[in-house]
Amino acid sequence: MKPSRPLYEREPELAAAAEAVDALCGAQAVGGLLVFSGEAGIGKTALLAEIQAMAADRCTVWSARGGETVTSVPFHVVRQLLQPALDQFPPDETRALFGDWYDTTAPALGLAEPSGPQPDPQGVRDGLDFVVGRLASRLSHRPLLLIVDDAHWADGESLAWLASFTARLGELPVLVVQAHRPQELAERDANYIADREAERGGGGQGTVNRVALRALTPDATAVLVRAGLGDHADDPFCREVWAVTGGNPYEAVELVAKVQDRELPPVEESAGELRELGASARGSGLVARLERLGTNANRFAWAAAVLGTDISQELAATLAGMSSAEAADCTARLREAAGQHLAVGAPEAARRCLERALEEPPRPKDRAALLYELGCATLLSSPPTTVQHLRAALDMPGLDDGLRVDATFRLAAALAHNNQLKDAALSLAAEAARTAPGPGLMRLQAAHFMWEGMQAAEDDGPARSRRLTRNADHLKGRDNAERALLTLRAFDAMLRGENAQLIVDLCERALVDGSPARGLGWTDSEWGFELPTMVGITYTFVDQLDRAESLFGEAVRAFEISGWSGAHLAFAHTLLGMVHRRRGRLAEAEGFLREGLRLADRVGSGLPVHWDAACLLIDTLLARGRTDEARKIADRYDFGPPYPSAMVLPDGPCVRGRLLLAEGRKEDAIAELEAAGAALEPRERFNGIWAPWAGDLARALAEDDPARAAHLAARNRVHAERFGTPTALGEALRCVALFAPPERSAQLLAEAVGHLEKSSSAYEHALARVDYGIAIGSHRELARAQKQAMTCGAEGLAARAQQARASIRSSE
Repeated sequence: MKPSRPLYEREPELAAAAEAVDALCGAQAVGGLLVFSGEAGIGKTALLAEIQAMAADRCTVWSARGGETVTSVPFHVVRQLLQPALDQFPPDETRALFGDWYDTTAPALGLAEPSGPQPDPQGVRDGLDFVVGRLASRLSHRPLLLIVDDAHWADGESLAWLASFTARLGELPVLVVQAHRPQELAERDANYIADREAERGGGGQGTVNRVALRALTPDATAVLVRAGLGDHADDPFCREVWAVTGGNPYEAVELVAKVQDRELPPVEESAGELRELGASARGSGLVARLERLGTNANRFAWAAAVLGTDISQELAATLAGMSSAEAADCTARLREAAGQHLAVGAPEAARRCLERALEEPPRPKDRAALLYELGCATLLSSPPTTVQHLRAALDMPGLDDGLRVDATFRLAAALAHNNQLKDAALSLAAEAARTAPGPGLMRLQAAHFMWEGMQAAEDDGPARSRRLTRNADHLKGRDNAERALLTLRAFDAMLRGENAQLIVDLCERALVDGSPARGLGWTDSEWGFELPTMVGITYTFVDQLDRAESLFGEAVRAFEISGWSGAHLAFAHTLLGMVHRRRGRLAEAEGFLREGLRLADRVGSGLPVHWDAACLLIDTLLARGRTDEARKIADRYDFGPPYPSAMVLPDGPCVRGRLLLAEGRKEDAIAELEAAGAALEPRERFNGIWAPWAGDLARALAEDDPARAAHLAARNRVHAERFGTPTALGEALRCVALFAPPERSAQLLAEAVGHLEKSSSAYEHALARVDYGIAIGSHRELARAQKQAMTCGAEGLAARAQQARASIRSSE
């Protein structure tokens, strides 16, 4: 496709494009991003047309263009890009192209009705990546060129996908060429600023080249004028065209057309009339744009023009002849559109629709419900905004009892995600006080117990635990409210180190045939994913690792099927990494935890999942003997005080204390571990596997204060015997053995090995076996321990066993 007029003074831009296309079509097939920016009329569209013609015989070319009237239509630009390619396949082949991503991504492209849970926007973007790759490979073996014109008018969802897609261009034979007006793109605060992704270290960023198009020089403008008016156009006239248009090619062409219409001689004597002609050319676009917006927009615009700066929407609507019924209908259709946008994974578009509906404005009785819907739409994208809208909805009349309960539940979740757990608990308590007995009240009570217990610090943890015990221990799990309370009771009992068999029984009552009940699943919105997560974590720390791994495997599958590939999937990978860490599969644990962090990094920074994944990865790297790598993770993710208001999985200060101890910073480690104990003991949280501060502090104090160290180890053993899991007993005995006479120490270590043999904690078993082999001076026992440590991926422990074996050999 050739441009309708020649390109003037665009040789550098065309050279940059030719270089990018050559790199794409070369032997290495290097993808990249080429961005042209410039004001309206500067020649961006003509340049893109030339690039498309340049590449047509060498690439598969898909193109799209943003539109001023469709910026609020989700995935409008993506649909333009992909639809011609998708139209080449019959429906059954189209579905096959999407694979497992069909239910998540096809609704966004208008190919299917939404079904299942509301998809995560990141999941939709991942699905689009998959489909683009499949389409490109099926249609042609040539590299792919994507051209997006007027990106400043592209919808936000398409821009967000382009932003994530361009971060991966180094991995794909794809060149993206985009043109936009810089000022208008900045004013929209669009998600698509491509260099943001590059700065975040997106994997394999390809070549990036940004070119700002400049205005034409007077000489080039003169050539353009003479091409339209003839060679007899004199220099002063041409110079005045340049001065009036500022060297803007589009405005210069329009002005030349006006000159032709007026039959104005292109000579110096006519130059004085050019400014008036130029102003009329520039103003004509507004009318055309208004006409494209439709009859109502025109009526409203004329009314607004009459009213001037004192315009109010109600008065303008009256003047335009719009009835209150029409206004109410407008509000209803924007609310309906918001629901549709949420269903295809476009919460930002839903938010825009609902905010527009608020401006209509809605009838007073509908305002609270509209604010509630707006809060739901922004829950994942902006917790502070969600808090604002839901609090406003709860402060005004209009919500029925069911919506009040749901709004309060979601408000608490938003506050918790915003690191305001205390406020979350207070909001729930206040609403519970005014709610009549029934399922709604039990839902509020369960959420109150959850967010109180998840706080890193609370005023009276034991009292809360006693209230929870009274409320839950007698329940059978007959409905989801009962199952929620049983889940919270089991989790709390695990943290407190109560009898493990009691805890397992509570978990069993919280499930239905070993799985979360309908309505309490991983993607169910009424209760949230926190409850099945708490069951799985509880199983993990009571040595029921098979059950935990099964639950978290279900979570990964559920999130992937539903397209929840943002923070939810990151957390699921983190949880599986935690199970592998407890099993002693340290290399596998490291892989899952690094993937959890990678997925979380795509969403943002400083999220709760970052804290959990970093904490577990540091602990895993320390178990592998990789202290320097653990420190790098701690520094990269600012792992240390101040800690978030929510607890970290497992206890963050304990893991940091372990890191400091491994680095030889004994005094700092002692201070951190003592602070951890001071925070946990008043809450009666005595689970030494979740929070191993006592054992690590005893080891740190062994030389300088052996009496206190032995006391700590003995108390830790008492708590472990109450808890009763093989892992807790084995670890406690291994610590007590440090302070016993040699013969007694060997006996205690033998008991520790025996307990840990019954557990799934292979790394802790290897630790105890190394200690036992050293204690009895057994080359054979150390050889077994060394092999077990290597199987776990604990290179540091294996090296310690090897050194002990060498020492025994040298002394024989």
